Amino acid sequence: MAEPLYLRARVEGQAAALLAEPELVHSLVDALESPLNVVLPEQAAANAEEFGAVLGRHRLKGRVLFAHKASASSALLRRLADTAAGVDVASLGELQHALGCGFAPDRITATGPKSPQCLWLAARSGVTVAVDSAEELDLLAGLLRGHALPRCRTMLRLSGFTAPGVRVRSRLSRFGIPVAALEDALDRVVRYGDVLDLVGVAYHLDTTSLTEKATALEGCLRALTACRDRELSPGIVDIGGGFGISYLAHREDWDTYTSALSAAALGTRPALAWGGHGYGLRNDKGTLRGSLALYPSWRPAAGAHYLDELLSAPSSAQLGGRPLAALALEHLYDVHAEPGRALLDQCGLTLATVQEVRRPPEGGADLWVRLAAKADDIALEEHGVLLDPVLLPRPGTGEAADQAPYGTGSYGVDSYGAGSYGRGPVAVHLFGHLCLETDLITRRLVHLPRAPRPGDVLAFANTAAYCMDFHAGRSQRHPAARKVALWRSGGSWKWCLDEAYWPTVHKGEPQ
Repeated sequence: MAEPLYLRARVEGQAAALLAEPELVHSLVDALESPLNVVLPEQAAANAEEFGAVLGRHRLKGRVLFAHKASASSALLRRLADTAAGVDVASLGELQHALGCGFAPDRITATGPKSPQCLWLAARSGVTVAVDSAEELDLLAGLLRGHALPRCRTMLRLSGFTAPGVRVRSRLSRFGIPVAALEDALDRVVRYGDVLDLVGVAYHLDTTSLTEKATALEGCLRALTACRDRELSPGIVDIGGGFGISYLAHREDWDTYTSALSAAALGTRPALAWGGHGYGLRNDKGTLRGSLALYPSWRPAAGAHYLDELLSAPSSAQLGGRPLAALALEHLYDVHAEPGRALLDQCGLTLATVQEVRRPPEGGADLWVRLAAKADDIALEEHGVLLDPVLLPRPGTGEAADQAPYGTGSYGVDSYGAGSYGRGPVAVHLFGHLCLETDLITRRLVHLPRAPRPGDVLAFANTAAYCMDFHAGRSQRHPAARKVALWRSGGSWKWCLDEAYWPTVHKGEPQ
């Protein structure tokens, strides 16, 4: 077999502690069936505290708001409601869920395109509304006047930023009010002054580029100055989300794998994925074309560290090159952030039982492994994320004792090295249990420390953000994955169904 290409998952905190107890994992799957989603509410609370600490280190006031779209979990949302965090909602259902999970209206911001019903409930309950367009601003003002609703705390969500004197421009977005149309938006705010209170400006960019985000933040600071020139007094800048997760434990895994993808696309090495899929790369007469359509699974800065770097970024020369956080502090602006994916780092896993292992009909060293799950249940690749699952052998098979420890952080090289379990690594294709050729858990060839057996469990790490809920369905009447919340209490693990979790009863030990 060719040298294995690993994408070893970063597994830390409570997720690592859980995987160190494979008997518990297997008992949960046996009781609640495969696939099974596990969420870790205490980890979410710890992540929120870490984001808040970054604001504190920069001496900034503000709020960390969880971007609800990342997860439908009630347990995670209720645990975050028991912290200082807020929540960012983008639909009527999310707003109702947030209110029902314990968030007071002054801790909720409604963003994104919103229906009239969502705007009505937000205004009626006292939620802050970040308007996404001039038309939505008109609609909101009309609802407020037409239904005699209370004055509404409002923010302008902006887009289309440019940096003065340099060739940096944020990419085109269909969301937000273009900065070039700010004067028109402010005219409307003044016109609707009887029903609107402008409290701040916001942005959200679909990019991992620190430079683009810094340009947008500086653009928002300039927009707040323009507001003051109109004798408006907003005091909040909301910098959105996009802080990301570093999914992999080792940078060299990512560099090696992406280089191999390029070589496979050019035909200088065997294909790495089912059907020769190139993840956006293609061979055009010996020239590599396209771009890698994948999330950067290893990132040098992610989560709270990314927020720290953004706030530390220098402003343009016109503003003296001082850190952006210093400029916000000088004007006593509150800074709000809306992490979704990043706030759920290490907060969940998806567990799937191995149903069948067989050789492909044409032979070869690779194995075909069918899981008791659908591709939609483990939607990592739908979101461009590549990482290896963790193999948890069935207790009593004599293999479990050889599993590398998880309690101290990312799992070690020994769990993948040649000779692990006395057999060395094996290449597998992971398929779902639908009667569809397209039901691929992973398109790519995955390397495991040994050949899995029916009854083993594969644990897919870091699926709490987006992967658990965005694509879940009941295709072919297979059940959608159940969701359970786990926490540590009295030195042992406790669990309940996601909807049954409440911090008043199930709050875990301090982190």
